[in-house]
Amino acid sequence: MELNIRRLQPEDLEIINEWWEAWPDWVNPGIGFLPETGVVVTAGEKPILAAFIYFTNAQVALFEWIISDPNYREDNRQEAVELLIQGAESVIKSQGYKFMFSISKHKKLMNTMENLGFHVDREPSYELLKLIE
Repeated sequence: MELNIRRLQPEDLEIINEWWEAWPDWVNPGIGFLPETGVVVTAGEKPILAAFIYFTNAQVALFEWIISDPNYREDNRQEAVELLIQGAESVIKSQGYKFMFSISKHKKLMNTMENLGFHVDREPSYELLKLIE
């Protein structure tokens, strides 16, 4: 099935939320934590993979919260991941940004990103988050 990439649409959030709930070890960041910008890979018309892009007031954009349809098990998953990363890079570049930053714990994803030109720091680090109320 042909893979395509497009910008994230508001109606994608319902599907993406279902994906998070289906992955037992993943934390759903919640709608208030996610930016309105992102990319979605489709197989035909069916969304199968998504990621979010945070644009900053520096020349860096954060590429985060990569999530997939847990039921999509076709042989082109790796191709879909590469398309997602390259599509996000194209969106980020088209907005005039010079750097694309991401955080990952998944070795296969880190290897894919390294193969696509990312510098990968192999030293462990930790994400820190505080809810300010």
